[in-house]
Amino acid sequence: MSMRRAISLGAPATLVLLVSAAALGGGYRLNLTPSEPLGIWQIETLDRPAAIGDVVFICPPVTAYFVQARERGYLRRGLCAGSFAPLIKTVMALPGQHVEIGENVAVDGQPIPSSLVRTMDGEGRTVEAYSGGVVPAGFLFLHSSFASSYDSRYFGPIPSSGLLGLARPFLTFDPS
Repeated sequence: MSMRRAISLGAPATLVLLVSAAALGGGYRLNLTPSEPLGIWQIETLDRPAAIGDVVFICPPVTAYFVQARERGYLRRGLCAGSFAPLIKTVMALPGQHVEIGENVAVDGQPIPSSLVRTMDGEGRTVEAYSGGVVPAGFLFLHSSFASSYDSRYFGPIPSSGLLGLARPFLTFDPS
């Protein structure tokens, strides 16, 4: 390969790396999952406690349960501890609220729309649902209206200590 060709190939790659580094440093993330619209999202610092209805970026805890979820393809690799990508989910229940899991999910007796609980994943493997209960202090119950979303219906409430901030769409599109 000639030097000129190597330089012409290296310049775009360098530009992509520089833009990617700037985006990560600026709190931008690329969402390639159907849980929320595809595209570029920004992490906005949250200067208050999370509230019901907030769409957030949150790092899952490093547990055997989440390692298995990544091995099954439910989670992507990323920059959170354990090499997990942050989740983009909506906060549906806060500490002290009661979550009921049946065919669908309810919080304090109010059904959550689009919360069908599946027993099998897309590969035909058994998926266990969270048993339900009161959301403990320091935890959040998360949801996505995407039918096959991997969210708290299955893994239960997760520590709010992993909260990165609000998820704000920057340049997104919904292919549906």
